[in-house]
Amino acid sequence: MPNLEHPAYPAATLLHLESLVPCRESQVSMLLSIFGERQQFTFPSIFIYGHTSSGKTYVMQTLLNTLELPHVFVNCVEYFTSRLLLEEILIQLQSCCSETEQTSHVPCDTFNDFVRLFKQAVLSRELQDQTLYIVLDRAEQLREMEANILPAFLRLQELTDRNVTVVLLSEIVWELFRPNIGCFEPFTLYFPDYSIGHLQKILSQNHPPEYSADFYAAYINILLGVFYMVCRDLKELQHLAALNFSKYCEPVVRGEANERDTRKLWKNIEPHLKKAMQTVYLREISSSQWERLQCDNGEPGQLKGLSAHTHVELPYYSKFLLIAAYLASYNPVRTDKRFFLKHHGKIRKTNFMKKHEKTSNHLLGPKPFPLDRLLAILYSIVDNRVAPTANIFSQITSLVTLQLLSMVGHNDQLDGPRYKCTVSLDFIRAIAR
Repeated sequence: MPNLEHPAYPAATLLHLESLVPCRESQVSMLLSIFGERQQFTFPSIFIYGHTSSGKTYVMQTLLNTLELPHVFVNCVEYFTSRLLLEEILIQLQSCCSETEQTSHVPCDTFNDFVRLFKQAVLSRELQDQTLYIVLDRAEQLREMEANILPAFLRLQELTDRNVTVVLLSEIVWELFRPNIGCFEPFTLYFPDYSIGHLQKILSQNHPPEYSADFYAAYINILLGVFYMVCRDLKELQHLAALNFSKYCEPVVRGEANERDTRKLWKNIEPHLKKAMQTVYLREISSSQWERLQCDNGEPGQLKGLSAHTHVELPYYSKFLLIAAYLASYNPVRTDKRFFLKHHGKIRKTNFMKKHEKTSNHLLGPKPFPLDRLLAILYSIVDNRVAPTANIFSQITSLVTLQLLSMVGHNDQLDGPRYKCTVSLDFIRAIAR
C-alpha cells in the first residue's frame, strides 16, 4: 500500500515519487499536505532544516520535478550577494514554464525593483493560476546580506500579491535566523538524520546487476559496521561503497569463495577498509589512484604516501616550531628541565611520577602551552642561535592558519596566548626526518 496519497496527483506519479525518496515518506507527505493543489495558496514561507546529507535538497528537487510544479532553485553560496541572488531568480523565472528559454540579464539593484519585475514575469508567463515555488538552498547565507532581504523573502507573497511560496533550506535552526526586530514566522519542518537502518536501505538500492541484492546488502552491512561511528554522511558512504566494492568481490571473481562465505570476504576487505578509514572526507587522491593503491600488497596500516599532510612543505624554522609545539603539548612541564637542559642535576623519581607515567600522554590528547614555553623549547632543540624576530612570530601565526596549531582562548589575554598542537605522531616523525 503506498504511503503517499493526494487527490490532486495521480497514484502512479505518487508511487514513482515514493520510490525516489526512500526513508523520507513522512516529510514528503507533510510537504504535499502543505502544498495542497496547484491553484491553492499555501504558506508564504517554509523553513526546512537538518544536518548535512539529510536529504533536504534532494527531496525538494525530486518533489518539484516529479510533480512538475513551477519552481526556481537557487544556491545562496553561488549567488552570494543580494543583487546576484535577485537577478538569478528573475532569469530562471523567465524560462520557467516557457517553451523558449530566455536568459537575458535582468538588472535588479533593490528589492523594490525585484517585486516590480517579479509581478511582470509572473503575469507574462501565465503563472498566476498556480503556486510558484522559490527554493533558496544554503539559506544561512542570507544572514550575511542586507537586513531587509530575509524578512522580505518571508513576506514575498504579501508584497507581490501573487501565489508564491519561498522555501528556505538550511543546516541551522530558525532561532539563529530570526532578526532582533522580529519578522514573519515561516512554517518549519525538520529533516532528521538517517538511521543506520535507513542508510542500509538506501545504499543497498545501488547494487550492481551482476550480483544479487543479498550479496550487496551484506557488503553494505560490513561497510556501515566499520564507518558508521565516524561517518554518517550519505554522499561519503556512497562514495566509499562504490570505491571498495571491487575489492570485496575479488575472492568471488577468483573462485576462492562464494557469495555466502562472508568470513573470507570480510578477511579480504578488512585491511583495505582500514586504509579508507584514514582518508574519510579528505578526497586526497582520485578514485583511479585509490584502486591502484589497493593492488599493492603493503602493510594495512601504511598509506604509502597517501596522506597529503605527510608531504607538506614548511619553512625551516616552522618545522622546528611544530616539533617544539608537539613536545610542549605531550610532555609535562616538570620534564622540561630533564629533557632540554644539559646540566639539570639529579631528578628523583617520586611515587607520584611513577604512578602517572603509566598512562600515555598520547591517549590523553594535547595539552595547551604558553608562547614562552614554546620558544624556550625551540631555542633548546635548534642547533644554532635563533633570535626572537618578527619572522618567527609570523611563522607561528602561519601554523595556526594551516590548522597545524590551534589557539586556545583569545588574543587579548593578559598572560599571553596559549596554543595546542593538532598534528599526529606520524606527522611529527615525518617532519623530524
